[in-house]
Amino acid sequence: MELLNIKHLNLADKKVFIRCDFNVPMDDFGNISDDRRIRSALATINHCIDQNCAVILASHLGRPDGEIDMKYSLAPVARRLNKLLKKDILMANDVIGEDAKQKVAILQGGQILLLENIRFEAGETKNNKEFAAKLADMAEFYINDAFGVSHRAHASVEGITHFFDDEHKAAGYLLQKEIQFFGKLIEKPVRPFAAIVGGSKVSGKLEALVNLLPRVDKIFIGGGMAFTFLKQMGYHIGASLVEDDLLEDAQHIMDEAKRLGVKFYLPVDVIAADRFSEDAVSKIVTAQEIPDKWMGLDIGPATVRLYREGLNDVQTVLWNGPMGVYEMEKFARGSSKIAHFVADSYATTVVGGGDTADLVQRIGLDEEMTFISTGGGASLELLEGKVLPGVLPLIKKEEE
Repeated sequence: MELLNIKHLNLADKKVFIRCDFNVPMDDFGNISDDRRIRSALATINHCIDQNCAVILASHLGRPDGEIDMKYSLAPVARRLNKLLKKDILMANDVIGEDAKQKVAILQGGQILLLENIRFEAGETKNNKEFAAKLADMAEFYINDAFGVSHRAHASVEGITHFFDDEHKAAGYLLQKEIQFFGKLIEKPVRPFAAIVGGSKVSGKLEALVNLLPRVDKIFIGGGMAFTFLKQMGYHIGASLVEDDLLEDAQHIMDEAKRLGVKFYLPVDVIAADRFSEDAVSKIVTAQEIPDKWMGLDIGPATVRLYREGLNDVQTVLWNGPMGVYEMEKFARGSSKIAHFVADSYATTVVGGGDTADLVQRIGLDEEMTFISTGGGASLELLEGKVLPGVLPLIKKEEE
């Protein structure tokens, strides 16, 4: 899949609308706690500034549901951009209102304008055509560099592309990089290729698992989703999280793995707790014998050793989803130990965004991974074999 490339656009001295993903985590005081997504957009922004473009940046933050809620204002993002780019960032007080219109009209080459949170407008998530047209009217060129929302058919991601021909729209550097990396990973991985799949529910990863099975050599299951598989195997899982309606699907995945010769690893022991709390009583138990009313909240030490052994010879690792409730220090050890092992390996290591990216960043291993995706949901849909709505309009058409 070849995308329309920002390098091939004649951008000099033009107005450019760049859809970024500045949906960054904030602490209780409104300070940005991880600016990776902002830093990831700098290459595309700088490319446009180098060509003396007037740059209009758009992003969402959180889920304000089409209402103006200043706790989701992009003002902190403007301050961080100012610091990173060492350049004044103009900030609009609205998205398509009078303030934005006036600032867009007088925007000069080399200047950057950040629109207020695009989800303050209800038309964004509804992919409203009139709203998309007003966004498109702001600029002569459109660049999508927001991989993290490219699985959403929203106005600034998908709708807006219909107002630009192939000479006036393209993928930014980040979007290109993400699509190329996952494309190579799925089509031509260096083998043995292992997937570590965790998180709370099988339902969220079901299609990705089905799509990964024919492509990988080994799959390691962790997190809450493991208990649906363990229950289907007849194990006593106590009060652990389970999706009873997916037991048959879990069996199908295990049968398919066996048919394809894929090594399928499940936890052999877990850290169980008497309740879902940081100060709960906890103990190590085998995966077969979790006591009644107790729940498994992390993989145990024997599972960590087993998974390390299984990962020893792999050349490519894709990791999507933590091994336990890593937000609670008491149940983060399994995820942390696997993360350190993966980071220290000589394999190509790809972290599929979301919680896993947050996990490796928390324990200071983000620089040790080969590639960390900026999109959890988007990377998951790519693994499911889907073409993302925000990417489809940017695929280069085959020449007749």
